[in-house]
Amino acid sequence: MRIRHTLGAAAGAALLVLALPTSAGAAEGSFTYKYRSQDRAMLSGKLVDPPSEQCITLDEADDPKEVPPAHSPYNGTDETATVFEQPGCEGDSFDLEAGAQGSAKLEVRSVVFHD
Repeated sequence: MRIRHTLGAAAGAALLVLALPTSAGAAEGSFTYKYRSQDRAMLSGKLVDPPSEQCITLDEADDPKEVPPAHSPYNGTDETATVFEQPGCEGDSFDLEAGAQGSAKLEVRSVVFHD
């Protein structure tokens, strides 16, 4: 009898875990952008399911003295992306709503996602 209760409790706990949202605290979807490599080739970067309410400095554009900023951001997430012209979410900023595309003139070095 105890085994049946134990198995029932374990099954119930497993179902509860499966029912919990897996992306709590994260924007769902992808944020893409273009950047130039050190040899000046045009490349694309991507953040997949990025964390919410957390500043993300783009690795490819993190040093204003060494590399040009990223540009042409596309917010394919379900949250607003605020993009910044400087690392560390500093400097001028611009909000990209979910599904919005920024132009090649929109320079990006960091981003934060929020509702």
